[in-house]
Amino acid sequence: MNSFWQDNPRMMNHLFEVNGVIEQSMTVKQEKMNEILQDLAKSGGKRVRPGLCLIGAGFGAKSFKSIYPLAAVVEMLHLATLVHDDIIDDATHRRGSLTTQKKYGKDYAVYTGDYIFTKCFELLAKNYELHHMRELSRAVSRVCVGEIEQFDGRFKTHDSVKKYLKIVGAKTSALLATSLAIGAYEAGCDEKLCRKLGKIGLHLGNAFQIIDDILDYKGDTSRVGKTLGNDLKQGYYTLPLIYALKTDDAHLNELLSKGHYDDADVQKIIERVDELGGIDQALELAQKYTKKSLKEISALPSCQARDDLEWIVKKLLKRDH
Repeated sequence: MNSFWQDNPRMMNHLFEVNGVIEQSMTVKQEKMNEILQDLAKSGGKRVRPGLCLIGAGFGAKSFKSIYPLAAVVEMLHLATLVHDDIIDDATHRRGSLTTQKKYGKDYAVYTGDYIFTKCFELLAKNYELHHMRELSRAVSRVCVGEIEQFDGRFKTHDSVKKYLKIVGAKTSALLATSLAIGAYEAGCDEKLCRKLGKIGLHLGNAFQIIDDILDYKGDTSRVGKTLGNDLKQGYYTLPLIYALKTDDAHLNELLSKGHYDDADVQKIIERVDELGGIDQALELAQKYTKKSLKEISALPSCQARDDLEWIVKKLLKRDH
């Protein structure tokens, strides 16, 4: 786990416990598989999804300890999708380290991702009711559909902001929203509050992904943990570029016409997108979703969980990795 939660030591301590559940759940007798799984379990990451699950639970009456396995599951589901994403994208680095597929090969990576999925549902079946399995299955289904739609749209310059947000809502926001809502549900919150938290999670998720996409254009490689412009090289035209394309700039269209880009091409595209205001417009939309989240949060019952939720929403908007 990286330093994301260092300003919130109480939550950080809970997430250390969740990490323990993750590491234990991803321990197996088979030596090679255990090496790969432990490598993943200790690979760091912001732990946003399990953090949201615990924050959601903070609105209810149950102890956080009873939520640890559920929080572990949402992070493990996320890990499994990342392993498979890196295979598809042929990605070499994730979180500043070699990806599973690069370090161990695609075959091991496929089996590893599949195995993590099975452990998630084993943990759920052992500790919780069917509701969580159903909700998380729906969220992962949306993630898969969103990823397919994004993959199908590679190198297409006519995508709209509306379509981009539809994909983001599926591949990122759905699991974030579900993490927050099921934590509250498991802690005994009523359906109305769970729905409100889910709505906040969707707004938060949109802002989260937009910032991620901005960082692909102007982040610090050493902080982001992957090469800048990686989405561009894969043909994923995210929000900064979509906004820049609205200007119908001849120079930008010419740069994109190659259909494949080396490092020099990527740098030129990034510079042109910035000049055309694409990055600034994307940031404005992220700020808009953050404001929506904060407005919804202000109407929630006053408690530590509300403060934690407000803290993480603001933290995610201002992050540099």
